[in-house]
Amino acid sequence: MSDSEPIVHLAFLTSAGMGHLNPCLRIAALFLKHGCRVTLITPKPTVSHAESNLISRFCSSFPNQVTQIDLNLIPLDDPNNVNTNDPFWLQYETIRRSVHLVVPILSSLTPTLLAFIFDVSLISPLVPIIEKLSCPSYIYFIAPARMFSFFAHLSVLAASNPGANPSSFIGDVVNIPGISSPIPRSSIPPLLIQPNSLFENIFMEDSPKLTKLNGVFINTFEQIEAEALAALNEGKVVKGLPPVYDVGPLMACEFEKVDQGKEGCMRSIMKWLDEHHKGSVVYVCLGNRTTTRREQIKDMALGLIECGYSFLWVVKLKVVDREEEEDLEDVLGSEMMNKVREKGMIVKEFVNQMEILGHHAIGGFVNHGGWNSIMEAVWQGVPILSWAQNGDQKIASKVVNMSGVGVWPEEWGWGAEEVVKGEKIAKGIKEMMSNESLRVKAREMKEAARNALGVGGSCEVILQRQIEKWKKNV
Repeated sequence: MSDSEPIVHLAFLTSAGMGHLNPCLRIAALFLKHGCRVTLITPKPTVSHAESNLISRFCSSFPNQVTQIDLNLIPLDDPNNVNTNDPFWLQYETIRRSVHLVVPILSSLTPTLLAFIFDVSLISPLVPIIEKLSCPSYIYFIAPARMFSFFAHLSVLAASNPGANPSSFIGDVVNIPGISSPIPRSSIPPLLIQPNSLFENIFMEDSPKLTKLNGVFINTFEQIEAEALAALNEGKVVKGLPPVYDVGPLMACEFEKVDQGKEGCMRSIMKWLDEHHKGSVVYVCLGNRTTTRREQIKDMALGLIECGYSFLWVVKLKVVDREEEEDLEDVLGSEMMNKVREKGMIVKEFVNQMEILGHHAIGGFVNHGGWNSIMEAVWQGVPILSWAQNGDQKIASKVVNMSGVGVWPEEWGWGAEEVVKGEKIAKGIKEMMSNESLRVKAREMKEAARNALGVGGSCEVILQRQIEKWKKNV
């Protein structure tokens, strides 16, 4: 950017959890790559060490382009009244009640702020504030376009059923205009049909406000979600919806590399993988904030032993990494633990997932239906077994199934609620690992993903157009 060109200054406001933070910082990194300047507003304190470490690495990687400002949160008066004990959902609500503190931050920024980009969980409290500041507002959406189409259409359903809870007006299926495959009630995030849950309150408040935004940045690309993106941008889902920009797949950046204390763990993992043949190892990770239920762990171990493949199993026993550690052997028992170690490697630390997925030995990925993980597997061309645990993960798993890059054993139900027996897990893994059509489709989608993110690809075109548009407002 020459000295005569206007400076495109953007502000980002993060939320809670690595699944929200990662896409935020990856989108910011895309704009930084195109010469923009970024002010990163970070709610403090964070819930986990992983979040604070990642923010520090991000800011250190762009010392001349990024300014980081703390948003010191106001503690909830009575957390017991929020109707959740999930630390991340408590953080969402704390941030929502503290966003008025953003006003003096935004008002004092220089050079002129051309856009404010924030997490999807903050729409209702932030929209009226941003409108008064006359600053274009955008959200980043962390799930697939199929999920966003449901989120947007929820306002239409609610308008037809004033005062009613989603549990009463969502029927057996939800038919969304422009989307050929309806969404069954069984795939709706469970907390949305739990009356008066915090999730329900946020979704019901925020869905009608989407039309007040200037745009939505979403981690997807046309080849994997052409139908949903077309329905959204052609006004079929909701009239007056702002443009939905598919800037995916959002891939891990240099700043995401694990810190020095974790490098020893990654070295051990990569050395272990090096000892295995191409496509012979199953990688198992159910997300960075999904705990593996005690009732499920033994059957998970039995399934991995029975499947016949070597495996790398990332186990998470606690929701938050600040909590006390527990040894897996205490859960499995020493005899089963020894059997597990004969065929696999178990890791409890936070890992560099992209590096693992990119290793030649990885032949399949058992994940939780988390959209970030799905996009990372697609980028590396790794077939997926999507085992939805909660939230929007069944909707994301349907995209995996529809696109042909993986399998979704729908009959397994919600992983956070039902125990899947070891023999079923083994059968599902065998199907994923032996299905050649999945492997072929995964390779094809890998190429499409890399074209989307490459030079002259859809992501670059969208970003350049948006930056030029912002420049005209200077």
